[in-house]
Amino acid sequence: MPPERATNNTFEERAWRSVASGWKPLYGSFDHQGFSLEAHDFPLEAPLDWGRSFHPESVELCLNLGGSAVLECRGKKTSLAAGSAIFYRVGSEALAAAREAGQRHRFITLECRRDWLLRTLAGHDEATEPLLREGLHRANAPTVVSTVRPLSEAAVARCEELWKPPVVPPAQSLWFQARVLELVAEFFYPAPDEFFCDRQKRLARERVARVREILESRLAEPPSLEELSRQVGVSQFYLSRIFSQETRTTIPQFLRQLRMERAATLLQAGTHNVTEAAFAVGYSSLGHFSKNFCEVMGCCPTLYPQARNLGKK
Repeated sequence: MPPERATNNTFEERAWRSVASGWKPLYGSFDHQGFSLEAHDFPLEAPLDWGRSFHPESVELCLNLGGSAVLECRGKKTSLAAGSAIFYRVGSEALAAAREAGQRHRFITLECRRDWLLRTLAGHDEATEPLLREGLHRANAPTVVSTVRPLSEAAVARCEELWKPPVVPPAQSLWFQARVLELVAEFFYPAPDEFFCDRQKRLARERVARVREILESRLAEPPSLEELSRQVGVSQFYLSRIFSQETRTTIPQFLRQLRMERAATLLQAGTHNVTEAAFAVGYSSLGHFSKNFCEVMGCCPTLYPQARNLGKK
């Protein structure tokens, strides 16, 4: 029989009780079917012990869309930034994991029992990632954490679809089955060979795209350069350099442009006056807002709606 939609699992319910509706089982059941696909989306005011959700003798893939986390085994720490993927096999040693406070955490997990993986990968397991392959055929193998892999724009888009499947309800079981197998194929096998320079260019584009997404979603309270660099997993200097190379502008200049364009949209719609528009995009000084608006949009904010309408005639 094909797997059914996600069923309740007491272990997971206990582990995610503190985030309430921020945990959403999507498909499968770890206990009954051997795997579970879950979506997570919640803010944290205090650090969260993420390791409580890990099953013994399991392999879990985490596709981390937002928020920072740290995994630790045998004294070695692995940091997980937004826009990256990692898998870990929980074996004979404890795996500690924590998610950081003061952030919104958005991620997808696929947790697999060892016996389900063996059946699913039968005949193809010798080509899997070495860290995964070592523990497939024996219980109590050492706990391992893979290297962090950046998520491509296409992978991020596929993750976003999991929250709202683009198919009618009767077809969702088939759709989720395909997504689960796609994740196994994409992340439990080595990535295709890629020239170093091409990989660096691709990573730079993906990191810049991620910064743009973060800034667009946080115009009123934009993150610092330090926080941005932590979320995309590079140094502040390197992030500033690749952003300027990709966009031909600096991060502060790009943020200012975004804010003024958003304010202009609010003013044109008539839903906000100048003061309200300034506050909506994160300005507490009306004088500073007006000066920047004039420089970016070419006229003062009080005259913008009229000037815009005249330009359309």
